[in-house]
Amino acid sequence: MDFDALFDRLYPPLFRYCHRMTGDRDQADDLAQEAFFRLLDRGVQGEEPGLKVWLFRVATNLVRDRARTRETRRRLLSALPPPDPVPGPDREMERQERARQVRLALEELSPRDQEMLLLRQEGFSYKEIADAVGVAPGSVGTMLARALRRFSEGLGEGETAQSEELRNETSR
Repeated sequence: MDFDALFDRLYPPLFRYCHRMTGDRDQADDLAQEAFFRLLDRGVQGEEPGLKVWLFRVATNLVRDRARTRETRRRLLSALPPPDPVPGPDREMERQERARQVRLALEELSPRDQEMLLLRQEGFSYKEIADAVGVAPGSVGTMLARALRRFSEGLGEGETAQSEELRNETSR
């Protein structure tokens, strides 16, 4: 296995996936690097499609672990008021608001729906999604359609035309 070539091909989509899951570029970078580190450290071998699924599954678990840690930390620090955000240019604020709306809509979905939508956004095939999530390949299309419908509903009535724009906003 040519690790450098594998890293060059799979790091960008893995980073985007982690960024969409966390909403934080630095954390996404850390998570993607950690997944690759574990691949090397554990001596995982195989063909690229299998390694791709393995990396995304590890990253998903890392995101969930960090979310649990963050929630615990939040509960412990809940007595302290949050700092006031520093206002920026109007355009950046609007972009951040749109990204926040998309993240909120994603957070309302089940973890499996989130994972499936984000994996599909990264170009995973239905078979790869089925392998990563642990469902039958024949059910992926229906499950994705339902997840996308719930995502669009989470954005609110009359916003389905904006949903594509909002989803694209978080991919930057």
